[in-house]
This record gives sequence, structure tokens and C-alpha cells, in this order.
Amino acid sequence: MTPVTSTHYLSADDILGAVDLPAEDVDVPEWGGKVRVRGLTGAERDKFEAAFAAAGKDKAKGYEMVRARLAAACVVDENGKRLFQGDAVTRRLGEKSAVALNRVFEVASRLSGLSEDDVEELAGN
Repeated sequence: MTPVTSTHYLSADDILGAVDLPAEDVDVPEWGGKVRVRGLTGAERDKFEAAFAAAGKDKAKGYEMVRARLAAACVVDENGKRLFQGDAVTRRLGEKSAVALNRVFEVASRLSGLSEDDVEELAGN
């Protein structure tokens, strides 16, 4: 007798209604407290990767402000709204402590499924 198995396929509503963006609170003593970091959405990751493509073969330009750009895309308030939007504020964020930014960058990378190899590959085009 063949065992009966049931396969439940997700509907569009199931997928679109899923809460699937991981978030993590990160201590940033250099800034005097904690920040909430969440993973990138698919559209946000595409935009982040497009910035590397726009740099073309200029590897240094691809890496320019990479920590600040990812932190700006991933640091959110308690309601999930991004704290940093726009180039000017991202540049200002890039002027903050490299140690603090790197701590946020590492968590944002992990939550977004970005490995160090991914970033290097993007910068190298």
C-alpha cells in the first residue's frame, strides 16, 4: 500500500501575507544604544546590487560607502520604517564610526543573505 502524502502549495495570498523579513536588535555603544536591523526586501537588494553595476569596472567606486549604503537600507524603527533615506543622509551616516558601521553591516549582510563573496563579486563585476 502506498502511503498517502499531502502537499500543501502556497497561494499568492499566503506568500504575500507572510512576515518574512528577519530583524535583529544590535548594540552600538559608539552611538549610545541599540538599533534595529532588518534584512533587505528583494527590491531593496536589487537596488543595492544595481549600485555596483552602475560603477562599471571601477571596483573602488563599487565599494564606495558600501557599509553606509547597506546600513541605511537596513536600519529601521520599531515599526519597520527606514531611518535613513536619500543620498545626503547616507553620506552623513558614512562619516560615523567605521567600527559601528561595520557591526551593523555584518548583521545586515547576514539577515539579507549577502555573503562577503557576494559583495566582492558585485564590486568586481
